[in-house]
Amino acid sequence: MHISEGILPAQLCISGYGFTSLITWYSLRKINRLANPQASIPKASLLTAAFFVASSIHIPMPIGSVHLVLNGLLGTLLGYYAFPAILIGLFLQVIVFGHGGLTTLGINAIIMGIPAILAYQIFQLRHILGNKINENLSIKILGFIAGATAIGVSSLIFFSLIITNIPSGFNTSLEEKAIYGLMISHIPLMGIEGILTAMIVSFMHRVMPELLPS
Repeated sequence: MHISEGILPAQLCISGYGFTSLITWYSLRKINRLANPQASIPKASLLTAAFFVASSIHIPMPIGSVHLVLNGLLGTLLGYYAFPAILIGLFLQVIVFGHGGLTTLGINAIIMGIPAILAYQIFQLRHILGNKINENLSIKILGFIAGATAIGVSSLIFFSLIITNIPSGFNTSLEEKAIYGLMISHIPLMGIEGILTAMIVSFMHRVMPELLPS
């Protein structure tokens, strides 16, 4: 789910860097307001590495293949650390794997980083839902919703940008069919990442609940 070089117009790429800078500043501001901002850096480093490696894990689908993203998982476990962690992970993916591009780094950070923050906000509803139903069950439910929603929103932003910026000279009809096919292939990925996120946050809650963001 990376937009490569040369697909988007220059003004959109520049705007992407502008919005990414703003969101990074806001995330760091929220982090610095924590009682101990450095406490989650080791956890953030580990999950950045997991995000970096996830793009190389491909899942075959009937109409193509998709790869794990894990932005929902990063959001639920890192909170506002997730956006800078994803930005660093995307930069490393450009350098090492050639996924995406330097000009589209800002746009790709928005595609994956904003849904991660949304996943964090969804997961924080456990403090409300946990008072009404079993706490472990609420964590599983919200973990699944957070993981699935992050992929769903990322896919929506990604495919909206792609389908509205098909380069001239391409067969528009053929490209649109291919894009719609890729959209469909990401629906099962929502379920996979939702289940994976639910399993991991439930395990963390049982074993090391202090690692879940408050």
